[in-house]
Amino acid sequence: MDIKSTKNYLYWLFCQFELITCSYLMEPWEKLLFYSFNITMLVMFLYTTYIFAAAHVITAFQFFWHFLGTQHENSVSVLK
Repeated sequence: MDIKSTKNYLYWLFCQFELITCSYLMEPWEKLLFYSFNITMLVMFLYTTYIFAAAHVITAFQFFWHFLGTQHENSVSVLK
């Protein structure tokens, strides 16, 4: 795939996005606000997913390790 076809494909995707959201009808200042809001929401969603998904995956692994009967290496034995 060459650069020109990639550029055309990305332009086609952007046109599809504008058609779906009807943003092609907006004035330039409205587009700026609309795109700024959408990009901000996307960045916040990705950041939140990155932060909290890792914590949930670690918690799930700890649960399944405990469920399978293996002890966590930092756990101290109660009976000595």
